[in-house]
Amino acid sequence: ILRDDKNYPFLRLYEEDKFPRIEVVRRIKHDNALYFGPYVPVGAMRETLRLLKRIFPLATCKLDLNRKYERACIEYEIGRCAGPCIGVISEDGYKKIVKDVRLFLEGRDKDLMRSMKRRMNEEAERLNFEEAAKIRDSILRLERVVERQRIVSAEAGDKDVIGLVREGVNADLQVLFFRGGMLVGRKDIFYEKTVGIADEEILLSFIEQFYSRDVLIPSEVLIQTRISDVELLEKWLSERRNGKVSITVPQRGKKAGMLRLAIENAQEAIKSHGKKGEEKDKGVEELQQMFDLPLIPDKIEAFDISNILGAEAVGSVVVWERGRFRKDEYRHFKIKGVTGADDFAMMQEVVQRRYSRIIKEGAELPDLIIIDGGKGQLNAAIAALEGLNIKDIGIIGLAKAKDEKEDRVYLPDMPIPVELDVKSPGTHLLQHIRDEAHRFAISHHRKLRGKEAMLSALDNIKGIGRARKLALLKYFGSVESLKKAGIEELIKAPKMTEKAAKELYVELHK
Repeated sequence: ILRDDKNYPFLRLYEEDKFPRIEVVRRIKHDNALYFGPYVPVGAMRETLRLLKRIFPLATCKLDLNRKYERACIEYEIGRCAGPCIGVISEDGYKKIVKDVRLFLEGRDKDLMRSMKRRMNEEAERLNFEEAAKIRDSILRLERVVERQRIVSAEAGDKDVIGLVREGVNADLQVLFFRGGMLVGRKDIFYEKTVGIADEEILLSFIEQFYSRDVLIPSEVLIQTRISDVELLEKWLSERRNGKVSITVPQRGKKAGMLRLAIENAQEAIKSHGKKGEEKDKGVEELQQMFDLPLIPDKIEAFDISNILGAEAVGSVVVWERGRFRKDEYRHFKIKGVTGADDFAMMQEVVQRRYSRIIKEGAELPDLIIIDGGKGQLNAAIAALEGLNIKDIGIIGLAKAKDEKEDRVYLPDMPIPVELDVKSPGTHLLQHIRDEAHRFAISHHRKLRGKEAMLSALDNIKGIGRARKLALLKYFGSVESLKKAGIEELIKAPKMTEKAAKELYVELHK
């Protein structure tokens, strides 16, 4: 079974907009827009966006580009935006950049190079040497990118290449995503205990589950093992793609080389999973023994509270299940019923809210709960569970004792914390899950503090309440852009009056 149920990111380009922009989305809609992807891992998408910003001056802000502004943002000032918001580029001129972006995302490097050189020559003929120089610099950057990113395959077109490897009772499947002859991403799936399951069955299960999602289906899928009734599978994929899809088992040539690359990746991955699996198995077995659990803890949840003296307090839970983090099940909880820096009450509230929802939905409870904290936090969590009549779940606190460097475990019926073996796989697993909970809580807390910092810049300005502050920041994108706005621009913003706009302008420019 394909357990990874993430929606992979795509880049969306809607060319019918007056000034189109690139958006990151996780679902494909039938809206006449162009979608590029999927990007697996997400880092491949971030790298693509970074390259796009370096090479093409496409707008990346959230301003309404159907209207004109008096001042441009910093992206224009540093040469990363063509400035459609202030009218320094025409709609036709901007659409030429969009056309080049599309060629880049489609992997049509030669066509893109011709298009950019043509634009450079046109600007030079108009004696617009500054613009011609900018395009020339973009061409040089593009040439370096193409040289670096072009990989083993000279095969054109879009292909997904699936390699499968078996080792003992386990299997690993690697998918390489080629778009326009370039490797844009990869996906790894590890299967445990596959005794009695044929390669064909694993491949068929993956193809049916993966391509039933909102993903871009390529024109060709390369596999190493023939599948019975492949014509029916090709027909189904072709209907979903709205275009012909072939499933091929290459024997020689460039396609066979692409398949070998996927198989080699799978071989490396299964070795890595094997080492991690041994450590994981020892870890969960140790946890069962350490905490006298009735079963090996397949599902573990960890809680963390993040706050600064009670301000913007956030609770978080992360989920670890059968050797991996289930990020789709992570949750944040903004503290509602506690005032001040009462960590114990906050922990009780978060645990109560988490498991009251689990009970209501009839979802699976964990085998073990880790509380980031000492005896006080642990007792608060236990009180929440007792209030919900939840019993027979292992629960511990994990924290450093006073003036100690090493973690200690706090158990429900023991007043003194227990020392841990720092070299134990069980200890490593506990700390790994606790650290992930801490990371998840801190990252969300930083986002909240950043938002509040933006809002606080508008505090104490007469006539600007919270609703108006939020509307202004959404409209202008940042306090910096807001400060650059003239009175006329402020008046046009949502929820603003002429009087409020004038008072705001005066306060911002004191």
